[in-house]
Amino acid sequence: MSEEAVIQPAEELARAIKAEDQSAVLAVAGDLHYADLALAYQDLDEEQRIMLLKSIGPNLAADMIVDLPDSLIEEALDAYRPAELKVLFRDLSDDDRVDILQAVGDEARLRFLGLLGPEDEELTRGLLRYEPETAGGRMTTGFGRLLASMTVKQAIDDLRHKQENTETLSRMYVVDAKGHLIGRVRLRDLAFNTWDTPIRDIMAEVPPEQRVLATADQEEAAQILMKYDLVVLPVVDEFDHMLGIITHDDAMDILQEESTEDIEKLAGIAGEQVEDTYLQTSVMTHFKRRFIWLLGLGMLAIASGYVMLRFEDTLTQVFLLSLYLPMVVAAGGNTGGQASTMVIRAMSLGELDPGTAREVLWKELRLGSLLGVLLGASIAAVTILILPAFRPELPEGVSFARFGCTVALALTAQVITSTVVGALLPIGARAIRLDPAAVAAPAITTLVDVSGMVIYFTIAQALLHL
Repeated sequence: MSEEAVIQPAEELARAIKAEDQSAVLAVAGDLHYADLALAYQDLDEEQRIMLLKSIGPNLAADMIVDLPDSLIEEALDAYRPAELKVLFRDLSDDDRVDILQAVGDEARLRFLGLLGPEDEELTRGLLRYEPETAGGRMTTGFGRLLASMTVKQAIDDLRHKQENTETLSRMYVVDAKGHLIGRVRLRDLAFNTWDTPIRDIMAEVPPEQRVLATADQEEAAQILMKYDLVVLPVVDEFDHMLGIITHDDAMDILQEESTEDIEKLAGIAGEQVEDTYLQTSVMTHFKRRFIWLLGLGMLAIASGYVMLRFEDTLTQVFLLSLYLPMVVAAGGNTGGQASTMVIRAMSLGELDPGTAREVLWKELRLGSLLGVLLGASIAAVTILILPAFRPELPEGVSFARFGCTVALALTAQVITSTVVGALLPIGARAIRLDPAAVAAPAITTLVDVSGMVIYFTIAQALLHL
């Protein structure tokens, strides 16, 4: 599809809203995907948003509101009268309805719950018991539920009556009389077997590792879906009762949220993740999320200045050390950051168990040694062979070979230390129940800056006899 074809409906919608032509707004909005409609909504001012919502009505608005940032959902719902909200909530799937109610304030949530029918209210309250970032908080109860005692014909007849309220028919789950999960059936299994075939004979087993507890973290659910190439993941309670499902598109949303959160933490951005677009997020919100970490890291960085002050005499005697100081410090930050990133990634993918710290240490120690020795040898060669051409001053009795070996040894020690610290810091953070990305990434640079200076000047003092 050409760029013009994508942009044109949004432009038409903007013109129709500006002209306050409700029939034109409804016509254009009906042709837009709800995700595009949600993006267009965010670019409007308050009066235009109300006009759009009134024009499209609660039926069309239902899917669009689900796709809005949390901060805009309550405002959008308040544009409708109670009778219209009843229609809107009735048109939503149970998981979308829960997502919306989790995004609004406590008072508004109680008000909206009162607009639901008895059955929907009971179901919604049950789902709201789960935290938003758990598998139970993300699941939908609209799935194909079959009994093992059914025949294929009975199963198809049952699904025919439930198809409108079922999230997906690609996978149906088989339960016993008490609701325990005992198997799954594909739609093609029903299509290509005779009507009198018992469901028990064609169902496939659901291994324990291909189901998830409702109380498990949503990221764990997404990882299971990816690992086993599942289209649908069953959600169960601790007694293995089938509660709901998480679909592959839910997993994509979860992974996007989790990766965004990790990226922000790696950059030292504090606070809750903001769902508004970058331009829609206020300057003060950006300020509040960035300032705390910057202030904290700035105060810690004073330690680097103290180290410089402590080794002032060493730097004065061999001022050429200042030429290599930024390189040694930066090498530590780079290698420590690489190690930290790789370990955090492995942890987020479930590749590292709590008991693997020793293996990680041994692996990164070897890797850091290889990197450090090679980088040190390279710097030593540059110092011994090239630096003399620039005729820098060295104290009496200190040769370029000796100076080069000193820098090389300091660089090697810094790289090894930083690699090990960068790898173990996320593991340590997890051990004390802190977010590895939030702790390791912002802290690693400051830590290796200080450690790098101490290592550099200490080795220089020892080898250059200062």
